[in-house]
Amino acid sequence: MPATTDLTTRATELLHELAGAEAVFREHQLEAIADLVEDRARVLCVQRTGWGKSAVYFIATALLRERGSGPALIVSPLLALMRNQIAAAQRLGIRAHTVNSTNRDAWEEIQALLDADAVDLLLISPERLNNPQFRARMLPVFAERVGLLVVDEAHCISDWGHDFRPDYRRIADMLERLPDGVGVLCTTATANDRVVADVEEQLRTGHSGAPLVAYRGPLGRTSLRFEVVELPGQADRLAWLATYLGDMPGSGIVYTLTKRDAEQVAQWLTAHGVAAEAYTGEIETERRIAVEDRLLANECKCVVATSALGMGYDKPDLGFVVHYQAPGSVIAYYQQVGRAGRAIERAEVVLLRGAEDRRIQDFFIEQAFPRRELVDRVLEHLDEVGAEGASTPELTAMVNLGKSRIDAMLKVLDVEGAVSRDGSRWVREPGSEWAYDAERYEHITALRRREQATMASFGADGRCLMRALQEELDDPAPQDCGRCSVCTQPRYDGPLDPALVREAIDHLRSQPLKLDTKKMAPDPEGRMRKIPAEFVVEEGRALARLGDGGWAPVVQAGLREGRLSDELLDAVDRLVRAWNPPVRWITVVPSATHPGVVEDLAQRLASTLGIPSLALLQRTGDRPPQRDMANAALQAANVRGAFGVIADPPPEGGLLLDDTRLSGWTLAMAGGQLRRRGAGAVYPLVLATAF
Repeated sequence: MPATTDLTTRATELLHELAGAEAVFREHQLEAIADLVEDRARVLCVQRTGWGKSAVYFIATALLRERGSGPALIVSPLLALMRNQIAAAQRLGIRAHTVNSTNRDAWEEIQALLDADAVDLLLISPERLNNPQFRARMLPVFAERVGLLVVDEAHCISDWGHDFRPDYRRIADMLERLPDGVGVLCTTATANDRVVADVEEQLRTGHSGAPLVAYRGPLGRTSLRFEVVELPGQADRLAWLATYLGDMPGSGIVYTLTKRDAEQVAQWLTAHGVAAEAYTGEIETERRIAVEDRLLANECKCVVATSALGMGYDKPDLGFVVHYQAPGSVIAYYQQVGRAGRAIERAEVVLLRGAEDRRIQDFFIEQAFPRRELVDRVLEHLDEVGAEGASTPELTAMVNLGKSRIDAMLKVLDVEGAVSRDGSRWVREPGSEWAYDAERYEHITALRRREQATMASFGADGRCLMRALQEELDDPAPQDCGRCSVCTQPRYDGPLDPALVREAIDHLRSQPLKLDTKKMAPDPEGRMRKIPAEFVVEEGRALARLGDGGWAPVVQAGLREGRLSDELLDAVDRLVRAWNPPVRWITVVPSATHPGVVEDLAQRLASTLGIPSLALLQRTGDRPPQRDMANAALQAANVRGAFGVIADPPPEGGLLLDDTRLSGWTLAMAGGQLRRRGAGAVYPLVLATAF
């Protein structure tokens, strides 16, 4: 709807205060502001990164407050975005505050300010919406007084969005509570037709007839130059980074799929004179802020980050984005590359496609929704314990999931009404009619698989790279960019220095992995029981992770060929000597698929270490591979009774050598059997581990 003259004049004044005297409204910005302020409409803006979505809600907030409306509530996904937005809001004189996990001590003060109507804008993370205390104490205050609700990165609401987050489901509760005459703004840069339709449907929740408006702009980015470089091996990609990154414009981001890769790449770049910092969701808040600020100030060449540094990070002059591995969809890829080139004429965007991309993407896809058998076990246990409930650690032990994965499962169950949280304990929601929606989960997983296949063809199907992204996002007017490596010619695919590649191989091979100790195990009925301390194996070591570019290919080649190389023997020998466990013997987990190969390595390793190699274990029969077992109970049951101890082990400590670790239960249970027969401490040693 066209803005009134008075609104246009005042909105333009506020824009100049926010962005400078030369700033002008981009297409649809002023219209969206008028919709929110004049009509109190529900508005969806799907616009490219850098279009100025935040200007819409800042100016709308200021105008609404001037007209006597209540404060604005912004749901924003990342702390980096919150800090940037608070600083921008203050330029307009907006009294902005935030409630998140890093400022719990300030909650009481902020609530007092809300009661005094001294808050113009409150930014919260979606996780706050899932906090029972916050929902009980602060959301009712906002539901009564809010003048504008903003949902940033709104694709997260949708099951079909590339970054679906269960916490965003709570926004439906907020929409239902809103009184009449409250505008709602949803913004995103990464939504295709399916996601747009889903978000629009959710915007109708509690809708009382006010207009529902969508503004969708072109998604082409004229400042970005795209290129895809096929480098399956991690060593080649490390060498590529050391070769090209220093000459890229300004400072930028290198994205990895895993925390370990982020740390490893940052170490490599630092060692080669490139100022690099690792950034993951697990680093402490103070360190995260410091890294963000260093990048903003161009005090480092690059930040090597997981997706934790993505939505909302605002550095207008970011000169490049390089992907060390490919994300799972071109939609997620567009969101991440959108960080670059927002206020500069040229930024480089390079995708280094790797051999391990599919394996890592598979993991994320398979873990997106909880498996039925794991959910059933959690709910059955909560039914058994009743009102007493169970803590997260108790439930974690029952299903043998890591903390992040059990948290994700419980979050989905909480949002969908199957369970609720009572303090630090989880209880079954009385009267819940929740049922496992296998059809929905399977449908969404199938979509993820199609997105994965599309990402695999990106750069290989002959289309302009910018056009390919626009078409996947259902941009109504996709066109060739004339700048990417397909439209012109490659710039970053030259030959790599063999010596540098070799150095990168050595770097990858110098990262042995610690193997955690299992202290709980499922009994034959599947209930988790504490393993007696005298039968617990020690922390172990692995030479490589499956899929990595270090020793893993050498291990796999040796197993296929029937003999592990002397080069690999030297590496294992160095690992053990650096680790230096107090061992006096070595034995082997007999392999069903590669009989005799690991035994041969054990004998050669024993010779170099000056200790005996003993045959202490034998298989008692054929069992399915551990990779076919879906959970801890099945994995442990598959190992239980699969091995027999055929000789008394020495009372001193020893090494238990295995070729591949998939679940960890083989080492835990075979090692426990050796302890029961009188062995001293048992130290697992693995050539390659799956995790």
